[in-house]
Amino acid sequence: MSFTPALLVLEDGSIFRGRSFGAVGETFGEAVFTTGMTGYQETLTDPSYYQQIVIQTAPHIGNTGINDEDDESSRIWVSGYVVRDPSRIASNWRSKRSLEQELKNQNIISIAGIDTRALTRHLRDKGAMRAGIFSKDISAHDSEFFINKVKNSPQMKGADLCGMVSTKESFVLPAIGKKLYQVAAIDLGMKNGILQNLTKRGIELTVLPVTASAEEVLAAGVDGVFLSNGPGDPETAIHAIEVTKAILRANRPLFGICFGNQILGRAVGFETYKLTFGHRGINQPVLDRTTGKVEITTHNHGFAVKAPIDRVSDTEFGRVEVSHICLNDNVVEGLELKDKPAFSVQYHPEAAAGPHDASYLFDRFTQLMDKHNA
Repeated sequence: MSFTPALLVLEDGSIFRGRSFGAVGETFGEAVFTTGMTGYQETLTDPSYYQQIVIQTAPHIGNTGINDEDDESSRIWVSGYVVRDPSRIASNWRSKRSLEQELKNQNIISIAGIDTRALTRHLRDKGAMRAGIFSKDISAHDSEFFINKVKNSPQMKGADLCGMVSTKESFVLPAIGKKLYQVAAIDLGMKNGILQNLTKRGIELTVLPVTASAEEVLAAGVDGVFLSNGPGDPETAIHAIEVTKAILRANRPLFGICFGNQILGRAVGFETYKLTFGHRGINQPVLDRTTGKVEITTHNHGFAVKAPIDRVSDTEFGRVEVSHICLNDNVVEGLELKDKPAFSVQYHPEAAAGPHDASYLFDRFTQLMDKHNA
């Protein structure tokens, strides 16, 4: 069997040599690692990974192939994919095609056969950074050629990306079973698992593009508003932040997840900052300070809210408290407004893939709407 040589090049000059996996060519993005041992299909199709090259820390990827049920969106969003040992056989009763075939079908340039443990340790020491995967005519150029190409690629800090992955037109998803609530969902890069968790709780969703006005959001979200996950630097999402302020002023129940947590944080006056290497994976311990319980949770975020965890903050919208913290590093993982019907979490309670410890948060949203709209 013949292999096409490939390079993974980091902006600090590090080079990892392997073989082409998926499509052949070149691609650029922020190199990040995820620690999940399962759920690679959900990872690939998560819009939050837009313009990122994802490294799987688990060595063996592709065992169960690709099916037609587990996609989190309509396409693969990662800029590139890095694995150590792709499975040569896809074996699962739902599998329709191999992982490599899907990567080729969607023109996702990837690399296999490199030491992903060494790469992950390097990123944990140096932080997430720009990278490129090259698998075409690599013998025609020296190392400096590829390093310079990576250094000239866009950075994640300051990147305004949610508009690139948001729906362009509004659409309605009916409630599963009896309709109990009418909610507007602002699509910043929403996952299918979130939509399913909302609609199965009797919520009729009007999904709106990130460009929707506050008036459109409030008209569609009679009972409440949801802010989704998404990619990019939250500091650049100025329109979404202003719309969120209008929702708070209207006293409408609000729930945000991941990027939505960062948007809510900035709306109430907190800053956001870029984490050194981020939280990505399905095994992150989080303390829910409102109950005292520890949850194992699914994460995918490179930015976080900068808020004091030792006191309640006074803001334009009243008192705000950090409701959840990551037990690995004390990063803010949730916010709760004491004087407005609003809360958010930084992680993914829909857990696709991952544990379901935090699925109660969707029920907390319906309980908030019940209480406020009684």
